[in-house]
Amino acid sequence: MYSVESLLRDIKNTSLSKPFRILNVCGGHERAITRAGFRTLFQHNIHLIPGPGCPVCICPEEDIAYAIHLAINENVVIVSFGDMLRVPVEHEMGGCSSLIDAKNQGADIRPISSPQEAVSIALEEPRKVIVFFAVGFETTMAPIAATLLNDLPNNFKVLLSGRLTWPAVAHVLESQPNTFDALIAPGHVATIMGSEEWQFAIDHHNLPVSIAGFHPESLLLSLQTLLGNCSNKVVTLSNRYPEVVKQNGNAAAKAIINKAFTIVDAHWRGIGVIPGSGFSFASRLSHLDATNNYAPVDFPSQCAQNVPETTSPCEKVILGKMTPDACPFFGQECKPASPKGACMVSDEGACRIWYSSGERSITNVIKKGNTLKVEMK
Repeated sequence: MYSVESLLRDIKNTSLSKPFRILNVCGGHERAITRAGFRTLFQHNIHLIPGPGCPVCICPEEDIAYAIHLAINENVVIVSFGDMLRVPVEHEMGGCSSLIDAKNQGADIRPISSPQEAVSIALEEPRKVIVFFAVGFETTMAPIAATLLNDLPNNFKVLLSGRLTWPAVAHVLESQPNTFDALIAPGHVATIMGSEEWQFAIDHHNLPVSIAGFHPESLLLSLQTLLGNCSNKVVTLSNRYPEVVKQNGNAAAKAIINKAFTIVDAHWRGIGVIPGSGFSFASRLSHLDATNNYAPVDFPSQCAQNVPETTSPCEKVILGKMTPDACPFFGQECKPASPKGACMVSDEGACRIWYSSGERSITNVIKKGNTLKVEMK
């Protein structure tokens, strides 16, 4: 049985001869790390670096622009998860720089919290075409897939912008060799896809990997494990979220995903096209594809389909090349109420997390029964 206090003590007592750079992929992990004030607790040479683990942040501009185009030029209702409405595009579409701009100009755009809510709107308003702008990683795409495999109303269409997580992490590691020393893998994604999916980091990059949950003990245990790998000069894949993550993942969820979608090359905002990283419709569901029902639109994005990454600060944050506070716009021109970049929009975006939470400190650890509660300032 590990306690938060003992884990903190072990981590602080670990001797490191040089900075130890850990890529933490998941936006949920970044939120937990920042709110717990972990960076202020450890010695200065343990670096926790947020990566491309925010689906809202990496949604390509051309997909958002197309959703804006449909909203203002076609007689459709656009529905999407709430954060997507506020993500800006650099080049305006029809005078609008986001879906919320288009909504404010009279377009019918509605926030939803689940794919089933999108279906309910289509059932309630059969004379309108409902286009579900579906964005997310594997944990979101599984329930979306389950929804799409049901009987759906004829007025229901989908603009699909789902992504697989591990290919983006592989891209970051390949494009920045010898930059990172270890990897904290996303627990929720591993719950669906399995812990074995992260073996590539060991096989191809010789990096230790620890899959973490979202409570302090799991994250601290992952840190302790990775530091132990460093001290003992070994490289292992450890699962520190065993209550939900299994080696082969969730077989039923993976079967549903495979039935609904095929895997294709896909564009990531701030990164470019990554092979085998996106979801497209299986042939049985191609009739749901909004792009088959409405004409394409030209969008003069700096992140056009085949253009490699640019050098804006937001994209450097996504790639783990820059911390949010190093961005010249952070907290100035770019704030949650008026985001300049995608990373300031979602509560899984590193910039939004850093701005909203700042660095906090663990002040007390109280044991209540068999649970540990971490109180923060």
